[in-house]
Amino acid sequence: MTTLYRLEGVRQTYGARTVLDLTSLEVHRGEVLGIVGPSGAGKSTLLRLLNLLEPPTAGAVTFDGQRQNGAPPLATLRRVTTVFQRPVLLDRTVAENVAFGLGLRGRADAGRVAAALDQVGLTPLARAQARKLSGGEMQRTALARALVIEPEVLLLDEPTANLDPYNIGLIETTVATLNRERGTTVVLVTHNVFQARRLADRVALLLEGQLVELAPTRAFFETPEDPRTGAFLRGEIIY
Repeated sequence: MTTLYRLEGVRQTYGARTVLDLTSLEVHRGEVLGIVGPSGAGKSTLLRLLNLLEPPTAGAVTFDGQRQNGAPPLATLRRVTTVFQRPVLLDRTVAENVAFGLGLRGRADAGRVAAALDQVGLTPLARAQARKLSGGEMQRTALARALVIEPEVLLLDEPTANLDPYNIGLIETTVATLNRERGTTVVLVTHNVFQARRLADRVALLLEGQLVELAPTRAFFETPEDPRTGAFLRGEIIY
């Protein structure tokens, strides 16, 4: 696989606190990369850097061969989209929320909106008001809003936290299909190591802002090289 992102000597500091300190990290084009680790490990901070909206305190973030200095052009930003753990939806219908990104791009397309709603099982709720949705329905609406603009990179920040098995299954199936059929690069931040094992091609462990281990999924879970990885997977590391 070719390299889509390259992070070198990246450090992110807020005040006196360093929340991320990476010697190097590459994200391959077309892969699903799972990022696991305890709360406060720097996972969400890493996603913000990959979203290209926040520059690092130090080091270099390169996207598709271009080092990111300052604010990237809009065309670059639109290649990447993020679905957050607690999505913010407009006070409109489900279909209008899904269509919002297309409208900003001047690409209104009712057929694509309908297809995205169908993909996440929300067709019956297309005319429902977003404020009346359950947590799982809100999350699927946010995912459909991301899918409809066909991003090159999809960043997922705990997309199934606190959801029931039905919604988890729908979201995981949608993400896997998107990666397989469109070749979308997916970076998945999750507390759920079982989810990472189901979806990811490679898995990385972050502890206290540092990359402890990055390996193909099977090797990560079955033959980890760093003892801290084994301890984390066995539930022995408590933060």
